[in-house]
Order: sequence, then C-alpha cells, then structure tokens
Amino acid sequence: MGAAKRFLAVDLGAESGRTVLGLFDGERLTVEETHRFPNRPVEVAGTLHWDALRLYADLLDGVRAAGSVDSMGIDTWGVDFGLLDRAGHLLGNPVHYRDRRTAGMPEEAFRHVPREEIYERTGIQFMPINTLYQLMALVTSRDPQVEAADRLLTMPALLAYWLTGARADEFTDATTTQCYDPRTRAWAAGMLEKLGIPVRIFGDVVQPGTDLGVPRAELGFSAMRVIAPGTHDTASAVAAVPFESNEHAAYISSGTWSLVGMEIRQPLISREALEANLTNEGGVGGTFRLLKNVMGLWLLQECRRAWSAKGADLPYDELLRLAASAPPFAALIDPDDERLLRPGDIPARIVELSAESGQPLRPEPGEIARCIFESLALKYRRTVDQLERVTGVHLRTVHVVGGGSSNRLLCQMTADACGRPVVAGPIEATAIGNILVQAMALGLVSTLEQAREVVRRSVALETYEPKSTHEWDVASHMEQRSWA
Repeated sequence: MGAAKRFLAVDLGAESGRTVLGLFDGERLTVEETHRFPNRPVEVAGTLHWDALRLYADLLDGVRAAGSVDSMGIDTWGVDFGLLDRAGHLLGNPVHYRDRRTAGMPEEAFRHVPREEIYERTGIQFMPINTLYQLMALVTSRDPQVEAADRLLTMPALLAYWLTGARADEFTDATTTQCYDPRTRAWAAGMLEKLGIPVRIFGDVVQPGTDLGVPRAELGFSAMRVIAPGTHDTASAVAAVPFESNEHAAYISSGTWSLVGMEIRQPLISREALEANLTNEGGVGGTFRLLKNVMGLWLLQECRRAWSAKGADLPYDELLRLAASAPPFAALIDPDDERLLRPGDIPARIVELSAESGQPLRPEPGEIARCIFESLALKYRRTVDQLERVTGVHLRTVHVVGGGSSNRLLCQMTADACGRPVVAGPIEATAIGNILVQAMALGLVSTLEQAREVVRRSVALETYEPKSTHEWDVASHMEQRSWA
C-alpha cells in the first residue's frame, strides 16, 4: 500500500471555522484539526452581516497551515449567499440568516404564491431564514443590489469562487434555498418569477464530488484539486453517519442546529410532509435528506454568552454537571419558538416562555440548561415520530453525529425520549464526510456505502440504550399540552 493520501476539509460553522487534515491509507481515515478561527457576525446600521472577507482570509491561512494536500473541499451552513455584479465583484456583505429583515417575508411570499405551491415546487421546510425570504426582503424593499446583481452564489460557492474562479453552486446547498426544484433538478423559475425574484441571478448547479479546478495561481498553493463535497455542512455530516443500513435508522446532526431526519432515494413531497413541515434537502451519492431543522445547541451557546456578559463564565462541562443535578421536567419549551431565533438574552426568553405555559422556571443556569436539553430531546422524539408517520418506515435506531454526540447527558435523554438506542459519533462527522466525498471524487472510495465502512473502521462509537422511557412518555404528554 502506498503513502496515505492527504485531504483538507474547510468546515465553516455559524460560530467558528476550521481546517481539518485527513490522512487516508485506503482502509482507515485519521483527522486532525490544523487551524481554527472565530466566525463573528458584525452588525452595521442595524443589519447583521457575515464578515465574508475575514472568513476568506482565515480560510487561506488554514490552507497554508495544512501544507501539501492532494485535494481540499469547503462546506458551510446553508441558506446565506452573496450577490456578484457583472465584473464578479461582491455587491455587499452577505447578511446573516438571523437578521430581522426576513420578519413577515413568508407571509409576503404567500400573498403571491400559495404556501402549498411553494412546497410542491421545492419540498423545503418553511423557515423565515430561508434564502427565498431573504430575497423577498430585497425585492420588497427595492434594494438596488437586486438590479445590479448578475449572479447569486451560496456561501460555500462564493468562497470557492474567490479561491478558484469557478462559479458553481453545489446541489446539496442549492436545495436549502427554497428556490430549487429537487424533482426537475433545476431552479424553480416559474415560482421565482411570480415572486418578482430575477431568475437571471441563478446559475449552474453541480453535484457533490465535482472537481472545481485548482486555486488561483497568485495564491501560491501547490496544484491541489478543489473538490465540491456536500458543501452544505449537514450533507457532509450525513455522508459520515455510520449506518450499517440506512433503511430503518434516523440521524441527528447535532451542533448549532439539530437536523433530525432520515435518508431517502427520492424527495417525498406530499400533503403529510407539508403538514409536518419536513424538508427535502439534497444528499451525497444520489440521496435526499428528509429532515426537520430544530433549534440546536445555539440556545446553550447564547445562554453562555448572556451569563458571561453578567460575569458568570460557565464552561460546558460545568453546565452539564449543573444540568444533570437539576430537577427533571421542571419546565418544557418549544425550542423552535421564533422568539428564540434572534441573538439576545436567551435565558430571560426561556424563563418567559416557561412562565407562559404555566411552568415557572428559576433563572438558574443548571435549570435552564436542563430545560434546553429535555425540550430538545422531546422535539427529537416528535420529529422521529413524524418521520415514521409520513414515510411508513419503522425507525429502530437514532444516530447522533457532530459536536452534540459528545454530550452524554443529551444523548441519554434522546435515547430515553425516543425509546430507541442512540449510536453516538463521529464528533467530526462534517469534516469526515467532506473528506470522504473528496476520496470518492479521486476514485479512492467507490460508493457512499464504502465511505461509511471507512467511518466504522476509523471511529469509536458509543451506544446509549433507552432507560426511563415511562417518565419521558409522561413528559411528552405534558409537552404537547404546553406547546398547544
């Protein structure tokens, strides 16, 4: 066997970015983080922006830190984008999906195109953060960027364009926009025209594993290939879920958001899926991700930020200890309540929501953290049950990947709430999936199933068996009353 191949995953999340070096010997994959940097949004004149140029500079630093590699791939969060003019220049700083400009935009869209028709065309969950409603905000405010725009590029495509000069949105990220028709494999032009969104700004969509070329010569990198992985970070994470069989298993990609879903071969766009508000996003290897976006550990991240601002700097380990010893089921909230979407004093909002449902919650960090974990676990249970009802498939196991897979308390709560074994790991699912799609593109791995065999050989997994399921059944009834 020859020398191990060297791959680089550039993984940009809503809180931070990093570069991860992967060494693949044909059987096993080892990964090592080589560079990490913060991703801090910047508010200017009341609008929340991503600092895209800073992210690109940090990305380049990470590529340099990794040394010589055979290929690299970029993945980021979904829905956000940049607009280019005819000369290829960025028209304005990309706006953060948590910005307030999308307030009321879904309802504005429904005035022109019925909700049912939007779902029929796109199969995507209705969330105010979607690209569609960000574009509606530009159109309704008559923002001059719309007239000047020649091309929309999703965030990973924008960074890859600056790196290589190739303008190509990738399938898994394009599907998150709610502007793409997954059945025709094309932008939903008729729907966009009815909404006044110019179709001319949408360009080519390529499949995961597409070779985008080499970095621009002036950057001074070696002649590595730049591969489009599943450029939506969840698509890369799901590619690394170590399913032995994906037919009867659900997954939770647990990080800033929790993506709760299952893998299917064709989009499932039906009245039942619409009523459950499930999304059909593109996957790797000809798959689709039937899932729901659930507010994730961002709630805890924002709580930590609020407590730190008041002088209480609480490490995650300490919060987990406090949560484990807090009274169970003191209060339950809907983690997807829109009041929890925007940055701010999340602990106070959680206390307010619990009081509204008649479950007064003390503003203690341990009790708030436990409320978050229990509420998330019950939302996972509800979503898994919805997936079973909509598909008619019995889901026997839940795989948890990403940073949340190391949260032992939440993993056990998820097993108990869902009444199913939880298989936790890999933590580095997004980077591993990114790298394995690159390996597939270079012919070192043949299929998605083989890629998952590599994951099982390379990563230690932990299984959590359900225990106190009766208590969670009772809590589920209480939750349904409080969310009604």
